[in-house]
Amino acid sequence: MPVVNKIGKVMKRNHALVTFDQGRIANAIERAASSIGGFDHDRLEGVNDCLFKACSSDAEIARSLSDLVVICLNADPRHLVSNFPPTVEEIQDTVLHVLSSYGFIMTADSYACFRWGHHWVREGAITEEQFVRNGYPPSQIDPLLLWNREHACDTVEGLNAIVRQRKMKPLVYEAIAAYEASLDEAAAKVIRRIEAGDEVAMIWVSGPSSSGKTTTTAKLIERLEKRGLSFLLLSLDDYFWPLIEHPTDWINDRNYETPEAIDIQLLNTHLRALLEGEAVDKPIYSFKEGRRIGTRRVRRKPDQILFLDCLHGFYPPMTEGIAPSRIFRLYVEAMNPLLEGDGSSGHLTRFEDVRLLRRTLRDARHRNHPPLSTLLHWHYVRAGELFSIIPLKGLADHILNGGMPFDLPALKPFLWGDKALWPAQSDLDQYASFIDARIRYERIAKLLGEVEGLTRDEVDDLSLIPGDAVVREFIGKSSIQIPHNE
Repeated sequence: MPVVNKIGKVMKRNHALVTFDQGRIANAIERAASSIGGFDHDRLEGVNDCLFKACSSDAEIARSLSDLVVICLNADPRHLVSNFPPTVEEIQDTVLHVLSSYGFIMTADSYACFRWGHHWVREGAITEEQFVRNGYPPSQIDPLLLWNREHACDTVEGLNAIVRQRKMKPLVYEAIAAYEASLDEAAAKVIRRIEAGDEVAMIWVSGPSSSGKTTTTAKLIERLEKRGLSFLLLSLDDYFWPLIEHPTDWINDRNYETPEAIDIQLLNTHLRALLEGEAVDKPIYSFKEGRRIGTRRVRRKPDQILFLDCLHGFYPPMTEGIAPSRIFRLYVEAMNPLLEGDGSSGHLTRFEDVRLLRRTLRDARHRNHPPLSTLLHWHYVRAGELFSIIPLKGLADHILNGGMPFDLPALKPFLWGDKALWPAQSDLDQYASFIDARIRYERIAKLLGEVEGLTRDEVDDLSLIPGDAVVREFIGKSSIQIPHNE
């Protein structure tokens, strides 16, 4: 059905006015859907199935969604003034709003990653070669899927068979061996950079929430210290703005997931000063009080390398004015590829869903944070990582997979069943308008119901899952000190 378009012009980023072209919006939406295998991956009964029934192709669905974008733009009277039309950024915000509002969450994620990847290319933060498109190029995912296929754990059914047949231990140890080998490679790259003459003075470990950065950081430091390197660890949590400067939303939630939650100007000033051998008064932040409660004098010794573990460690303003030759970047993300069911649909389960389960368990056990709150907060997590984490991973000197094929069986006994942590469906009743949370809830509940879990005794068995495994950050009994769990 055609809609009335009242938008005549668009303001480009250089403020030039050009003719509005709805076709470009439809094409961008269709490309985002195509990158994940088509709109069918986002089809949800009772949410957006009416669009699938009304449209015979992905192109028609994209056109219908672009009509909704136009309707939203028409609703703002400012856009109807010929010399004050919507900007490109406002149009892209509206596209994301429409996609998310109609349950096209995976398409929206793809669109957002493309959008911000292009942004960082324009900013000169990454090159075209470092642009990762929707965040998961085949060159990164295909080798991981091949490894899983070779170990018969590339599908939910295959993984379940391994659990039922009590063949999990060999899989656990082989998966950990692959992770450790990748970590060895990262350490070797650091040493090669130094031996080649680079004055590597700073190492960043970055990646999305609950990917295993803390365990990886401890293991990388141990490897490099054995090679004679010395480190000064800096906690970026101390650079959070006071709680009062984090505004709440309409359910009294705060967005700590954006890089702007950190005092980036002060952090950058301190980093540059430390690299020059100067002393700085590093803030001390109390999460209990929600503010800085003092400072501590810090100076980097000439032979020390600054080591930083941070969600947004690749965010360009943090290292502005610091030569790239002085920085080594390790990117960590839980990216275990697992096909739904027997694999015949070709649909992968979502990496971020496993990270959400990891974070749910961590928040509930160590931060007194209700699982429902973690679920309702997750849209902030995704927005932050699709802006300044995943699109920038092309900057990494090494990419490490922090996801394991045994994660879901190990997490399930804590999250599913009687007295488990995963919320009941009725818990979402008062949040009926939270489409994002509802979609993630139903998708994860279905996955947890289908995956065969280990028993609690098996999870507690350190001979099955070693104490230094990444998943121990979340299920407990880690032999590595986890500061945020204390």
